[in-house]
Amino acid sequence: MRRIMVGVKRVVDYNVRVRVKPDNTGVITEGVKMSLNPFDEIALEEALRIKEKGLADEVLAVSIGVADTQQQLRTALAMGADRAILVQTDAVVPPLSVAKIFRQLIDKEQPFLVLLGKQAIDDDNGQAPQMLAALWDRPQAVSCSKIEIGDGKATVTREVDAGLEVNEVDLPAVMSVDLRLNEPRYVKLPDIMKAKKKPLDTLGLGDFGLGDVPAFKTVRVEPPPQRQKGVVVKDVAELVDALKKKGLV
Repeated sequence: MRRIMVGVKRVVDYNVRVRVKPDNTGVITEGVKMSLNPFDEIALEEALRIKEKGLADEVLAVSIGVADTQQQLRTALAMGADRAILVQTDAVVPPLSVAKIFRQLIDKEQPFLVLLGKQAIDDDNGQAPQMLAALWDRPQAVSCSKIEIGDGKATVTREVDAGLEVNEVDLPAVMSVDLRLNEPRYVKLPDIMKAKKKPLDTLGLGDFGLGDVPAFKTVRVEPPPQRQKGVVVKDVAELVDALKKKGLV
């Protein structure tokens, strides 16, 4: 079976204004709308489009997180994923451990393509795809803005400072996607109802020999400084003088 594995993460919805906890240990997530990481949602959409072209037989969505992450996996199933796996844990799992979990799932599921968002909007690490490719010893393509699947190979386009860069990679491979790759589909009510009947398996860190993940401690979280009120100047000369006083020119 030609299978695509897609990693998805539960994050605070990008439309929500993030607030820092009073003790500065993290951000407030209680009572806050949670959604699929936008980059991962685009990766899932691309996997579904590849399947709809007849180039894949199954799309498998995988997530690591708390029990409530099932909600985001159900959304993935409603979008069109065939199956979902939740590796349930309340711990903060660092990128290397994420890559190790996916590596073991690859041995079991045998996908020809693993799609991930290039980063998560909550921590912006962007490390798991590269680590997974190294552990799997397979090619990787990062920040893809276009993906074309061929016979045993894939052609990917990346946006770089000099323009567009086109690469060819052998399959199986790991790819991380950019926001410009596609526009995710809208989930309809009938699809949400169908998703409730699709298989969603729950595993634990112990199933991967990772009972105690390496300590990953956030020392302190600070909100961004408030923007200072601007100063209105009368003319260019006054602007230059103000910049000189601040040591900016």
